[in-house]
Amino acid sequence: MKISTTGKAAAVVACAAITLSGCSKKNDNGGGGSASAAGGSTAAPAAGGGQKKIAFVPKLQGIPYFEAMNAGGKAAAGALGIQWLYQGPTTADAAAQTQIVRSYIQQKVDTLIVAPNDPNSMAPVLAQAKAAGIKVLTSDTDAPTSVRSTFVSQASTDGIGTGLTDQMATAMGKKGKYAIVSCGETAENLNSWIAVQKKVAAQKYPGMQLVSVVYAGEDQNKATQMATDLMNAHPDLTGLVGECTSSAPGVAQAVKSAGKIGKVHTVGLGTPKSMAPYLKDGSSSASILWDVQNLGYLTAWAGLQAASDKPFAATNNVSSKMPAVKYDDATKTLLLGPPLVITKSNVDQFNY
Repeated sequence: MKISTTGKAAAVVACAAITLSGCSKKNDNGGGGSASAAGGSTAAPAAGGGQKKIAFVPKLQGIPYFEAMNAGGKAAAGALGIQWLYQGPTTADAAAQTQIVRSYIQQKVDTLIVAPNDPNSMAPVLAQAKAAGIKVLTSDTDAPTSVRSTFVSQASTDGIGTGLTDQMATAMGKKGKYAIVSCGETAENLNSWIAVQKKVAAQKYPGMQLVSVVYAGEDQNKATQMATDLMNAHPDLTGLVGECTSSAPGVAQAVKSAGKIGKVHTVGLGTPKSMAPYLKDGSSSASILWDVQNLGYLTAWAGLQAASDKPFAATNNVSSKMPAVKYDDATKTLLLGPPLVITKSNVDQFNY
């Protein structure tokens, strides 16, 4: 997988064909590799000592996004000589996710990394992990008020929120009514992106009106139904944003099924393969994303650094096939890089 240097998210449209900062290209696995996306653990012999156990608990196991992260983590396990453990709930349920975290505490892993469904309810069990001597990180989704030592971030909040808003504005002609179909109502990353979207739209696109924000969990079918309901409730709606990798194809499917391609425009955060048919038929205009497998690779690498008590530098060389990763000590955040716009012109360059 490769990461590009696309520049600022607001200007990334002009760079949509430059894919080094986005998803992996076909037959070019780069730093993230193309390991199997199955769950479980992957390990390789560690040079000069025992293996470190790095556990990652996603919001939801089995969806393409987190399976791509798992593929990147597995590739890192082979390259770094760690044991990579991966397990998440089968529904986006905070309580079920907490039980998995507790099981990893009992296993005495070296580093525990979580993408929390509910940051607030996850905080106490993360404190338990730290008290047990386990290094605690978050990835993809933060729990900023918890004891986590580092957040492995896919892209800046401003970059993602601005990118989504700019793409929606372009598709809608900078005017009209639109709605957002998000996923988890308590997901910190989604809510922070939405806050940026509201701010940017108010400042840059006063002709656009956000009429509703709804939450479909991590359920694509529910996102489709909610988008359909929104179009019925607002016949003059001209835009829909799918805020996560299940709602992005969900809102596009709703527009397609309603026969409103070209009348209601959609953008979102969707994986390339899930969005390809919608980008090609026009039911979606663009997907804002990042290199998901590289995010998994970076997550595993950060877990090893933490387990080995190695501090992060301001600029970190994670892999020879990834550009240097920046670390912000003030927020304790590792930043993968700027987001990428995926369109019908470049979607076939990616393999997940």
